[in-house]
Amino acid sequence: MQIPQFPETNHPLVKSLFHHSDQELLDLFQHHPDDGKYFTVIFCRYSPIVYTLIQHSARSPVQAEYLFALTWRHIYYELGGLDLNNPLPGQEGMTLQNWLINITAVCINEIQLPPTEAIHYSLQTTSPPFWCYVEQALDQLPPILRLIVLMAQTFHWSETRIAAYLQAEGEKITPAEVANFLQEGYRMLEDKLPADIRAIYLREDLVKS
Repeated sequence: MQIPQFPETNHPLVKSLFHHSDQELLDLFQHHPDDGKYFTVIFCRYSPIVYTLIQHSARSPVQAEYLFALTWRHIYYELGGLDLNNPLPGQEGMTLQNWLINITAVCINEIQLPPTEAIHYSLQTTSPPFWCYVEQALDQLPPILRLIVLMAQTFHWSETRIAAYLQAEGEKITPAEVANFLQEGYRMLEDKLPADIRAIYLREDLVKS
């Protein structure tokens, strides 16, 4: 399996940060949680190593891509608490690269992957950093909007089917209202994404944000 190429590596926002050291990027990521570019640069720098480790352990390319994405999601949530300057006992001299290799090994050993046919994730469609920030934005939506957006995007349900499901759950909602909720959900979702993530992945002009 070939190591995938990620277009965001060539984005000016990302390229402008390549000169930073790992420690500088980690500090920037931790001190600027509303910016997504620092995590994206770490991802671009280390995705080849992480993917190389993963591709040898998965049974299929689809499983490898899904495990790769899940590993980066795990890395995203763990990075916030990583302190390389004050390592735990036995972790003296730990570098970001070593830490990432260790986290990847843990994910390979502990994550139970579903069968290939049950995986709907596509690396070509959704790069792991974008997935992390979309998921974070989804968590900030009102529950009903989040549910409707997920049913439309994950299960590809029509407005009629979503309305029927919600009616069965006791929600008095019409297909037309579902359509309105969807538009509102998408608008809120995009609004809650970091401006630089919108610029990198949605090709949005940063000045507009």
